[in-house]
Amino acid sequence: MPVTVVVGAQWGDEGKAKVIDLLSKEHVYVVRYQGGHNAGHTVVVDGERYALQLVPSGILYDHVIPVIANGVVVDLPTLFEEIDGLESRGITCRRLQVSSRAHLIFPWHQAHDAIAEAMRGDDKIGTTLKGIGPAYADKARRVGVRAGDVLNRDRFRELVRERAVAENTLIEEAGGEAIDVDEVVDRFDQLGQRLAPYVVDTVGLLHDAVDAGDHLLLEGAQATFLDLDHGTYPYVTSSNPTAGGASSGTGLGPRLIDRVVGITKAYTTRVGAGPFPTELLDEDGDRLVDVGREFGTVTGRRRRAGWLDCVMLRHAVRLNSLTELSLTKLDVLDGFEQVQICTGYRIDGVEVDGYPDRSDLLARVEPVYETVAGWETSLSSAREPGELPNEARRFIEIVEREVGIPVRVVGVGAERDDYLVWAS
Repeated sequence: MPVTVVVGAQWGDEGKAKVIDLLSKEHVYVVRYQGGHNAGHTVVVDGERYALQLVPSGILYDHVIPVIANGVVVDLPTLFEEIDGLESRGITCRRLQVSSRAHLIFPWHQAHDAIAEAMRGDDKIGTTLKGIGPAYADKARRVGVRAGDVLNRDRFRELVRERAVAENTLIEEAGGEAIDVDEVVDRFDQLGQRLAPYVVDTVGLLHDAVDAGDHLLLEGAQATFLDLDHGTYPYVTSSNPTAGGASSGTGLGPRLIDRVVGITKAYTTRVGAGPFPTELLDEDGDRLVDVGREFGTVTGRRRRAGWLDCVMLRHAVRLNSLTELSLTKLDVLDGFEQVQICTGYRIDGVEVDGYPDRSDLLARVEPVYETVAGWETSLSSAREPGELPNEARRFIEIVEREVGIPVRVVGVGAERDDYLVWAS
């Protein structure tokens, strides 16, 4: 079947946009299936950086139809700011399709997000405060407002007013500042009318595309270990970035998916709180951050950094049924004399099988490392496997050995064409 899923295999920020951009060449539809504007994808084309939050990365190709599917929560001000920015640079967004079933984010969601994070005190989750979690909570409570509601303008205004009044009561009871109901209704009325031409039944659209033999690429935001069910709970996102979420988030059944690409950096990063077995709190960690430019696309926050963790990757293979890996940012390791790869875990001195199912256990993990000699030369010009130094080739071979699936693509720089095909 012609459906491919692209999944982050770590804690996000793996460089999914670069791989999605590469794969978009051979796909007609590129579909975002979960998350909101709390995740950013950055693509570099001819020295130009495009930071995308909601619009799928395939927008940069004229032949691609980008789709925001039903599993996404959509912040309309952010969406249109992004559309306006892209169109000001000559990239048309008229092809964009937005699911009528996608839930919308409103100012009360952001207010609840801020109140909840403040109440946690020193035990903060590290949320981006963009209202993602509360929007998904409203979806689960069955009180959400969906994109399709904008097609009935009067009813949409009524729904927004009802929800705003009800949420104001809760916000004020929690000590927050009430939102201006009339202002929100009027503003979202205008945004809703602007959204209306993009709204379609994307489930029908995508199934018709499959029936027509078109190739579809489904992209997730965040990553495996931020998954609400399978991540390092409670330090997770509010949706399911794993491959299983691609089916529920698009309406495409799992039998239609025949390729699942996992994206991993040649090292590991995460944002916010939570356990991180291979985290480096020394000069090597600072070096990974500085050389890798590890600052959030959306928030600008400094990421935590550590060595590559193959125990995580093995578990990501299981959770997602990964068929292959794309290894990004190998060039960030160019200047290291030695590189470490985590191949196992110990807890209290005893080796453990598999990835711990509890965050408190993961916090006690002592990583077991295999040391690889560094290559200490630039990889940026490499376009064939034979052009990589032996040490870099050894690094990739260890990853394949430990993870059990092939590495297909290796990223060696920030530009769109800075990659090589390791195995076909």
